[in-house]
Amino acid sequence: MPPSAADATLQARAAAFDIVRDVLRKSLPFDDSFDAHPGLIGLEPRDRGFTRMLCATVLRRLGQVDAVILAALDNPGQPKALVHDLLRLGAAQLLFLGTPAHAAVDTTVALAERVGAGPYKGLINAVLRRLAREGAAQVERQDAGRLNTPDWLWLSWRQAYGTARTRAIVNAHLGEAPLDITAKGDPAPWAAPLDARLLPTGTLRRWTGGAVTELPGFAEGAWWVQDLAASLPVTVMGDLTGKRVFDLCAAPGGKTAQLAARGARVTALDRSAKRLERVTANLTRLSLTADVVTADAASWTPDAPADAVLLDAPCTATGTIRRHPDVARLKSPEDVAKLSKAQARLLAHAVDLVRPGGLLVYCTCSIQPEEGEQRIEHLLSQDRRVERVPITADELDGLAEVVNERGEIRALPGMLADLGGIDGFFVARLRRVAG
Repeated sequence: MPPSAADATLQARAAAFDIVRDVLRKSLPFDDSFDAHPGLIGLEPRDRGFTRMLCATVLRRLGQVDAVILAALDNPGQPKALVHDLLRLGAAQLLFLGTPAHAAVDTTVALAERVGAGPYKGLINAVLRRLAREGAAQVERQDAGRLNTPDWLWLSWRQAYGTARTRAIVNAHLGEAPLDITAKGDPAPWAAPLDARLLPTGTLRRWTGGAVTELPGFAEGAWWVQDLAASLPVTVMGDLTGKRVFDLCAAPGGKTAQLAARGARVTALDRSAKRLERVTANLTRLSLTADVVTADAASWTPDAPADAVLLDAPCTATGTIRRHPDVARLKSPEDVAKLSKAQARLLAHAVDLVRPGGLLVYCTCSIQPEEGEQRIEHLLSQDRRVERVPITADELDGLAEVVNERGEIRALPGMLADLGGIDGFFVARLRRVAG
């Protein structure tokens, strides 16, 4: 029996409280916590959607939320963790979600009783009522992009891209990303049914909401969800008809589907059998085929080399913060250093997996140069068997802004604003030479 409206309202907020704490206190990925939360079972899609939006808003606006909370406290210093997280939920509703003040305050106070913070109900009520009166004016004066960006990310981006570009990146993170879709066949007929804009590269971009699985064409396997930036690595691989292609670190499988839809004979490889289950499920829904292999791409040895290899290397994913705001809270400089070493190993082995004359495309959804440009420069300096094959703006109709002077794709949030933006991404195209 579904919960009553009042119970569902509190249940949705209780789930949001748990999920936010999972991310901020336990360093668990947002999607993992959300998908596994038992409190979301039985809720209407509207209530589940509210939980997701509330969590994402707290994470996306965390710097601003914390600043106004601290300013509203009579006693200086950080509040008790339990109280702090409750105030974060209330403040996000008041200041960014447009929740009526009485609803935001009353539900947060009720939630405090439910999660064992009853003795602090008076404090929570007082702080939120003060924010209802004064918070909006404070938000207007805030430097939103800077406040919501951890120092280490701000400094690393400023060093790599300069202050103006960094400003564009962090401001892009303040907004919701659109839903991008790749069609299995001609995308044009799907633009109207999906209420989507057809972008120059063939991506269908949709701004309106709704459950993905309920959209036209999903059940028929006509398309899959894939960000514009993530579609570009396969785009620059050229004609793949009949070619043997290894898709390394393939999960969740968007690029595998792209390769198969373009006529390649694909081997999709990932070290996680569980993540490969999703790849297989997507291929089945789309009526596409690929050999799916569970193995470590840094040591896997096939029976023969490929015509082309796509290495979508594990990375910090700092290019996806506008879609996954938890990334800014979960990653650290230590992760960049650790993953850069892993990427170097994967790249070195990937060269061995492609035949002489074949292509190797390397990509990451990170905007840290250590995981992109520096990895390619290091490989080219160490291995004379590979050479760069520059990507040209002509290959990416309408996306010249994302091609850098070395012939690599360096997409950054804040670019392509007239099209609705793009995730951060790096793509380099190499060729293995004879010898």
